[in-house]
Amino acid sequence: MAVKSKFKLFALVGISFSVVSLLVHLILANYSAGEIIQHIATADGIYQIGQKFRHRKLWGSVQSLEALQPCANPRNVYPVPRDHNGFLYAKIYGGFDHVRSSICDLVAVSRMLNATLIIPEIQESLQSKGISSKFKSFSYVYNEEQFIAALSNDVVILKSLPDNLKRERKIKKYPTFSIRYSASPGFYIKEVLPKLKLSKVVGLLIADGGCLESILPKDMDEYQRLRCRVAFHALQFRPEIRALGNLMVARLRASGRPYLAFHPGLTRDVLAFHGCSELFQDVHTELLQYRRKQMIKHGIIHGNLSMDSMAQKRKGLCPLMPEEVGLLLRAMGYPSDTVIYLAGAETFGGQRTLTPLRAMYPNLVDLTLFCSKKEFSILLGSESPIPSHLPNPPPQRTKEQLIRQWNRAGPRPRPLPPPPARPFYQHEKEGWFAWIAENDTEPDPSLMDMRIQAHRMIWNAIDYYVSVEADVFFPGFHNDGSGWPDFSSLVMGHRLYQMPASRTFRPDRKTIVNLLDNIKNKQYHPKQNWKILVRQHLNDSLGINGFISAAEKSKPNSFISHPLPECSCRAASKPSEVPNPLIGSNGRILYGDEETCPEWLSRGLQLVVPDSTDMKDESEELPEVEPYLGQQEQDSGDGNSGEMTRPSEQDEEMDPED
Repeated sequence: MAVKSKFKLFALVGISFSVVSLLVHLILANYSAGEIIQHIATADGIYQIGQKFRHRKLWGSVQSLEALQPCANPRNVYPVPRDHNGFLYAKIYGGFDHVRSSICDLVAVSRMLNATLIIPEIQESLQSKGISSKFKSFSYVYNEEQFIAALSNDVVILKSLPDNLKRERKIKKYPTFSIRYSASPGFYIKEVLPKLKLSKVVGLLIADGGCLESILPKDMDEYQRLRCRVAFHALQFRPEIRALGNLMVARLRASGRPYLAFHPGLTRDVLAFHGCSELFQDVHTELLQYRRKQMIKHGIIHGNLSMDSMAQKRKGLCPLMPEEVGLLLRAMGYPSDTVIYLAGAETFGGQRTLTPLRAMYPNLVDLTLFCSKKEFSILLGSESPIPSHLPNPPPQRTKEQLIRQWNRAGPRPRPLPPPPARPFYQHEKEGWFAWIAENDTEPDPSLMDMRIQAHRMIWNAIDYYVSVEADVFFPGFHNDGSGWPDFSSLVMGHRLYQMPASRTFRPDRKTIVNLLDNIKNKQYHPKQNWKILVRQHLNDSLGINGFISAAEKSKPNSFISHPLPECSCRAASKPSEVPNPLIGSNGRILYGDEETCPEWLSRGLQLVVPDSTDMKDESEELPEVEPYLGQQEQDSGDGNSGEMTRPSEQDEEMDPED
């Protein structure tokens, strides 16, 4: 009996210790997560939109910026142009973001020179042979009539040169200028204007995504507002693109839930420019190193070929990887069933790069899931077939020929063993990167390659429209310091102008990378909880702190990426609501110097205050968004079924031996 009593006593003591230990762990866990409970839905944090309820901290507007309103109208005497000094035409090179930024600068330059502007030629569509004859360069993406009418009080715009001047242009009679991205107003007044008055026609070649410096003197603020009128009013997509964009937004919100737009910014040029090749593997690393070598050869960059990619990433010079963005969104409290729209026609690394993000957020969708092949082909119009008499590809080399060629080529910019020691799989010889497996020189783009580049402009235009209309926007890469305009910055600038209080994250990549590196060190400390630090940084980026940071970093590279305070006004009802002006390092006012909105605009503003009665949380289970298949089912009868192939999927890599 005594032995049994001892066993019972030991058991009772053990159970007591277990209970005490469990209580201690629960208390510590509750203490360490005490500040995280702020994201739990409460009656004050939920507001109603139609029949659905949204969490204010995830989808609501930023209250500190609600007083700002878009206002790009001229403030001073601004006469309509009459007599002109001549005609100004331009050829614009580059993709969607380069073209959009360049057009805004070009109109301001035309006004500065008092020149009649000829609608610019978008070379990306002109070079793409066989595109529909229905479109003429500019009209491939934008609405010409809207462009001319919206700027009628600013610049005289014609669709083409008079016939007699066309003939003289063909024989290169008129002077042309290759313009740098940051050309100053003084350059145009001193160099271009005399030639314009003399010859009456001048041409500009714009290849760097712009032709006028971003920051102009204070007395030239009217030119900044002109840039805003171009970017946000005159540059409207053609009706077919706008109609499909509206349809895409409606389909994304068909379930009654909001959606978040995410642009990864993983493009080959950007990754090569900043030396981020080591973030990838195998073929993709080789492709980036080859592009970086070409940039060094042409004087675009002056750094070394081999770069420490992790060091570049810690400096904030490399894009955030999709899985990192997924961790940040989960830390912010966005549930796993959040609808995320993937913007951008190019995602370097293919779908394999997006796999971790899709595992965290299954409702990661893009244009291919919400737009059928037939709907997209309507935008492109009737294209002529690619000629079949293309030159035959070079004969495939034998193993011995590859070894001899490898030994003769000398040192490689990629640390790879010879071909026999590293066999190339068949999947590495297919797709747009096939040349890297057997050649050291990238082939010239084919007719199909140039046509795909034109298609990407249409794709980016739709994604731009959907991103601007999104409830939340998160950039994977913006404000990279290269001087080139980028897709995310243009979207953020448009959202800032059109809806200053919309939820647009402006993360500092250097800070984010530092947080990701220390995720284990700060995971359990009560006062340094990793989630709290992430939320604090990202929430700050939404409001005034992020606004000021963008004014100091983004605006010097691209005005339309941060067009405030020049293109805004403040609808403040009390003097106490007007903040004190904040002055930047260059002496310019960054925030708080906005003019009071005109009376007609103030009368039209109606503050919508959500009713807190009967509010609910939308955290209840909702079905996942199904891909749109309605149009595709109709296509199945005529042989055109199936979704479009996303360009980024062409470089999807999978080892057949895995």
